[in-house]
Amino acid sequence: MGMTTPPRTLAEALRARGDESLAGLLRARPDLLSPVPNDITQLATRAGTRASVVRALEHLDKFALQTAEALAVAPDPSPYETLLTLLTGDGQDDGEHRGEAGAAIVESLPRSLATLREQALVWGENDRLRLVRTARELLSPSPQHPSPTGLGPTVAEATAGMSPGRLQEIIAVAGLPATHDPVSAVAALAGLFTDRTRMAALLDTAPVEALAVLDRLVWGPPYGEVTPNPTPPVKWLRDRGLLLPVSTRTVVLPREAALHLRAGRAHRVPEPVPPAVVAAATRDPQAVDSAAAGQAFTAVATVEELLKGWNGGGPATLRAGGLSVRELKRTASALDVSEPIAAFWIELAYAAGLLAADGENDERYAPTPAYDDWLELPAQRRWVRLVEAWLPATRAAGLVGGQDAKGRALSTLGPELDRSAAPEVRHRVLSLLALLPTGTAPDPESLLARLRWERPLRAAVPGASASAGNTADLRSRLALWTLSESELLGVTGRGALASHTRALLAEGPAEAAARLAPLIPEPLDHVLLQADLTAVAPGPLERPLAEALSVLADIESKGGATVYRFTPGSVRRALDAGRSASDLHAFLAAHSRTAVPQPLSYLIDDVARRHGRLRIGAASSYVRCDDEAVLNEILADKRSAPLRLRRLAPTVLASYIDPSSLLEGLRDMGYAPAAESADGDVLITRAGARRTPPRTPPAPVPEGPPIPDDTLLVAAVRAIRAGDTAATVVRKETPASEPTGPGDAPLPRTTPAETLATVQAAAMTGSALWIGYVNAEGAASQRVIAPVRVEGGFVTAYDHTADEVRTYPLHRITGVAELADEGAP
Repeated sequence: MGMTTPPRTLAEALRARGDESLAGLLRARPDLLSPVPNDITQLATRAGTRASVVRALEHLDKFALQTAEALAVAPDPSPYETLLTLLTGDGQDDGEHRGEAGAAIVESLPRSLATLREQALVWGENDRLRLVRTARELLSPSPQHPSPTGLGPTVAEATAGMSPGRLQEIIAVAGLPATHDPVSAVAALAGLFTDRTRMAALLDTAPVEALAVLDRLVWGPPYGEVTPNPTPPVKWLRDRGLLLPVSTRTVVLPREAALHLRAGRAHRVPEPVPPAVVAAATRDPQAVDSAAAGQAFTAVATVEELLKGWNGGGPATLRAGGLSVRELKRTASALDVSEPIAAFWIELAYAAGLLAADGENDERYAPTPAYDDWLELPAQRRWVRLVEAWLPATRAAGLVGGQDAKGRALSTLGPELDRSAAPEVRHRVLSLLALLPTGTAPDPESLLARLRWERPLRAAVPGASASAGNTADLRSRLALWTLSESELLGVTGRGALASHTRALLAEGPAEAAARLAPLIPEPLDHVLLQADLTAVAPGPLERPLAEALSVLADIESKGGATVYRFTPGSVRRALDAGRSASDLHAFLAAHSRTAVPQPLSYLIDDVARRHGRLRIGAASSYVRCDDEAVLNEILADKRSAPLRLRRLAPTVLASYIDPSSLLEGLRDMGYAPAAESADGDVLITRAGARRTPPRTPPAPVPEGPPIPDDTLLVAAVRAIRAGDTAATVVRKETPASEPTGPGDAPLPRTTPAETLATVQAAAMTGSALWIGYVNAEGAASQRVIAPVRVEGGFVTAYDHTADEVRTYPLHRITGVAELADEGAP
């Protein structure tokens, strides 16, 4: 049995993998599939590109990244034992790291190395571990990009431009024998720094001040500034090569010397184990579910109230898109919440597809047709719809009020609120909460520490405001927003994950709705009328009752019970909507558990008696009234001057302003006019129901290519394998072969007669052929085929390259060549 040859390149390492391993690579790095590589060589090339490697590094956890950073400062290739020593230390210090953290590192290192191998960032056997070249360039120390390890360049790198004479001076002062060339001088100095016994002896002769300088540089940054006349301690270190010049004013501590001073450790604090999410408080699970259910109902009611307020057409859109600051303040006041919370509810309705711009010339926001369908659902299913829209949304409402990279304000519903990391952070936060015992509220700082460990390289937000404190990085801000938004939505209650949310994450929306339904209060069909012209709703009302009552009365306060107040204006609003006084009396009597108070009956009758005595039409507008005295009173009132009224007849006044403005003006003067049509009939003004055309919810902006499903992975691996077979198969030499271009393998060249005879013979024997083929567009390619049938100028064959049966015209085949036998020399 022959021994397996170790892979010499990343392509060879990938070629040796099984199909499941290749599928794992493509699943972990989906950008490698855009488009599907032709073969293993192209896959390896793509896996080593800078953009792809950066993306892969950003998805590593803290210890996997520290493992890669240690490999970047290790020799290339490096054995497993050297890597382990860089992470645990060489045991020459107090033994603390090897004794306490060392066991965790020894246990976790194989897992981190397996992650790096799976993602094609590391390849080779354990005796020859190699970090891909691009990752080494990104993680290796340099003056422009210091390494997180705090290490500097090697002796060889730091002395690359040093004169041979200066090198000899350094090794002489360091007590080393002279050498014949600079290479051996550098090797001798590096050997001194890596020899623990001789290095310890050298440092024993160092002044105390020189050791203090080394202590400041040992854990990084390793660079320091010096004056033209350095102090004696710095001069002592420089003369012995412990500080090497980078420029006339800068020196660096070489890597070998730093590792000696660190007892061989690449990192000051290796982190092989993720930090635990600790509990801040433990609540009663029933109290958690009750609080979450109450907030879930409030969330549904708030979104309904928001869109009801915009039912007849909401605020106008800004020219650049989004909602103005004034409109956001107005909405926050109407909902009785702060502006950031109002922005969250607006963005949530938008993400759920319940709200959109109407697309008209004077574009405004309005509810969509989907809002009407949503209103028909039970409260628990409406809540599920909201949460299912929130979880995958990439828009971050917490950014509203901040600034973009150009210093422009970020507005609600504006175009710059998408953050691709938001869905992943939300899911991860909720997953970590789900791992805690039921009723446990997490400590936010420990949660943030866990997220930073899981993705340490995620970029910080440029120009983050000082108000963000030490949570300026985007993932931390998204996590804190997730916690606060979860509480607003009823995903959590009193800081702990609710049982219906656990059901949503583990079992799906149907089970979540079933868990939530018993916790939501049943809507009521009655109110309690008070003598002070108020009505108290002791709980949530049935929707038809709530809608009718909101027209007849104004909401005065909300909370556990909602208080409605009846006013002349609210009663007139109900009359304008087509209700008569008798209708209102009957409605209140039917839905009140208390008798209708006499003051309320008097109010309704009084407003109804005066309602409609004045009629408003279009002249631009006119006022008509059978009582001339009323019109005389209006004309005599100084407040009517802005209305620009003039008498056309004893019972008719005309105005130059539009009817709606005239209506409002007379109402402000204390009258109760009614609008009339061109036929003289009273116009019934019902609550508007402006809707946008059908709109789809905003699509999330993905962070990168989507994770491929199993079907795509299987097909991609088969295509890559087939292409690799075509590219690497051993072929018999054909004397007429010619190269088709620089770097291309030579296409076979045969005469038409030879091509036909060879293809017919292969069809009879079932053997495979290598062919050159030119398609209808003139593009040449190489293929490995197994002919099945040859007739009518066509060959039908199984194409190993495409992994399917295809038919090729014989006249487009440039030539054929037989494949060499397996095991041929």
